[in-house]
Amino acid sequence: MYAAARALLFALPPETAHNVTLAGLRVASQLRLLRAPAELPGTPVQVMGLTFPNRVGLAAGLDKDGICLNAWGGLGFGFVEVGTVTPRPQPGNPKPRLFRLPQAQAIINRMGFNNAGVDALAERLGHHRFPGRIGVNIGKNADTPLEQALSDYQTGMRAVYALADYIAVNISSPNTPGLRTLQGADHLSPLLAGLCAERQALQEQHGRYVPLAVKLAPDLSEAEIEACAKAITATDLDAVIATNTTLDRTAVIGLRYAEEAGGLSGAPLREKSTEFIRHLRSALPDRVSLIGVGGISSAEDAKERIEAGADLVQVYTGLVYRGPGLIRDLVGV
Repeated sequence: MYAAARALLFALPPETAHNVTLAGLRVASQLRLLRAPAELPGTPVQVMGLTFPNRVGLAAGLDKDGICLNAWGGLGFGFVEVGTVTPRPQPGNPKPRLFRLPQAQAIINRMGFNNAGVDALAERLGHHRFPGRIGVNIGKNADTPLEQALSDYQTGMRAVYALADYIAVNISSPNTPGLRTLQGADHLSPLLAGLCAERQALQEQHGRYVPLAVKLAPDLSEAEIEACAKAITATDLDAVIATNTTLDRTAVIGLRYAEEAGGLSGAPLREKSTEFIRHLRSALPDRVSLIGVGGISSAEDAKERIEAGADLVQVYTGLVYRGPGLIRDLVGV
């Protein structure tokens, strides 16, 4: 069935197809055509001090504003990461900004954190029926100077702290100018220290501990990965999400849209992301969990990521190309 649906969706411009899919899922959920099971499929796992119904999650970026939260459980996801969301609404980058590379089972996007703002997301989070865990991926507004980035992340944390199961800090999107600079040693340590201090204050205020994760880029060198691991180890950070999209076009040279600006996701990221996780796992203490994302389009891909050190996995581009059947395959890993 999904093959037929995909043919129709792929006849539309990518961003239009994305919006049509979200609208369809939302309507299906409202009509109870996608009712979340009382118990999600798969084996529960303990990660970041939380029980996840299964290891398989929806990566950030697909449902930025959380408009389909009640539908994802019906597809079998154990957790969903909404966002990236910013303190203030922003339209993102000019269109077109999303491109399919079907020969490579890949996507290039330069969306630019288009979202309705963290307050709109918080309102939706207060009324969802999703039975799994919900992570909120937060970012800074494009017009916020880097030296004020911490303030934006703290604003996002405060808005969703009482509603999220975990909070992910996106410092690795290639589509917000200068954002990846925050992964550098001069920026990362004070940023993480400020975030952990904010989390401590919020924990005291709300009487609950919310795990904190950071999302890193796959284009870091081995030395940069080790520097990030050192900064993370020095804090109370709970997890790392590895990885975001890549700027490397080696695997898609010559394909239509390969030269478009933005981050590449999908099958070409598989090996790079797996090696990143393997290296990061060896550089981090066991207390820091890893969430593997990037190029997962089969059960074998997920198993490879888990064997490399990931505790959980997330999908996005693989779901676009494979459809809901991919989730059923992954929950059995």
